[in-house]
Amino acid sequence: MSTEKISASAEQQKTSREPGSVGIVVPREHTFREPLALACGRVLNEYTLVYETYGTLNADKSNAVLICHALSGHHHAAGYHNESDKRPGWWDNYIGPGKPIDTDHFFVVSLNNLGGCHGSTGPASTNPETGRPWGPDFPRLRVRDWVHSQARLADLLGIGQWAAVIGGSLGGMQAMRWSLEYPERLRHCVVIASAMKLSAQNIAFNETARQAITSDPDFCHGRYLEQDKLPRRGLAVARMIGHITYLSDDGLGKKFGRELRSGTFNLGAEEEVEFQVQSYLRYQGDSFSGSFDPNTYILMTRALDYFDLAREYGDDPVAAFSHARCRFMLLSFTSDWRFAPERSREIADALMHANVPVSYAEIESSMGHDAFLLPNNRYRRAFDAYMKRVAAECAEGVAP
Repeated sequence: MSTEKISASAEQQKTSREPGSVGIVVPREHTFREPLALACGRVLNEYTLVYETYGTLNADKSNAVLICHALSGHHHAAGYHNESDKRPGWWDNYIGPGKPIDTDHFFVVSLNNLGGCHGSTGPASTNPETGRPWGPDFPRLRVRDWVHSQARLADLLGIGQWAAVIGGSLGGMQAMRWSLEYPERLRHCVVIASAMKLSAQNIAFNETARQAITSDPDFCHGRYLEQDKLPRRGLAVARMIGHITYLSDDGLGKKFGRELRSGTFNLGAEEEVEFQVQSYLRYQGDSFSGSFDPNTYILMTRALDYFDLAREYGDDPVAAFSHARCRFMLLSFTSDWRFAPERSREIADALMHANVPVSYAEIESSMGHDAFLLPNNRYRRAFDAYMKRVAAECAEGVAP
């Protein structure tokens, strides 16, 4: 048994603010009553997922595309929530009419993952057994737990097989896990700026960010909501650490260089020098700390750390991918040092040795890991060409 509610109105509004936009979109909530067994050994007796949909599901339900979000992402991937919205969804550059994930051809589903803090059940939600926020008691999650909950959402929507499961960064890890957990339920897997497991350096960055949060006096051992507090300073520093790793040295240099926001280097000057990049990072940290839950940040970075696609296959990625039945598209970016192109080439090599069809494009960009979110003509052309082939299959009536 499950319940669902639709905020604002029952229908997605089709008004469009600009060419290529999906227009005004309405988030939906669904509460699942069937218990979900988690990889950690615990069980969630019920949980809510928040999601949005764009486009129309065709008659044979063969044109559905799942969008898996990254660490700080959520369900609002495209369009606007109201006419006064100034910023569209986080992947609006690539979702909408005429864009690579073309909503004239695809029915797109984007959700806020379990454990999130944008409406889906997570650490900031109320624990039904105690009546208090879950906080640090929320179960530790693995990527496979997200995939299993996403499969239940697909069942709810009547989608037996995805035309494609698509994700960047942590979202790409979910897409790969889909290909192994439910090999018959997707025809294409699009993995962007991702990896089969984190490097030691990546794990170190995540741990440093977590330490910034937990060392904030207002963290209260994760029970800050019960004490009406919030470790904003720690979360802001964590975001600043993460944000630096998502950018490239060249990208930061072009955007800020060593330009000053205030102060002077003149001898004897009393005003402290402040660089533009310092101000930018503080703004990013402050903005993020006001909208994201610290326990969710800890939970998601740990899920990143734990992910290892080949661990249960004798640490053999070829053996792992031998279970996949879909086609793959891999995309990476030259300046991405957090998920370097070498990681995507490792995936491509494993797929080829497993005799799984794969296409790969390495995109020239100076924008670092964040490049997968930003406009880039070559990226768009490569992405668009592949998704056009997926759309052609749907038009030909590929049976789910």
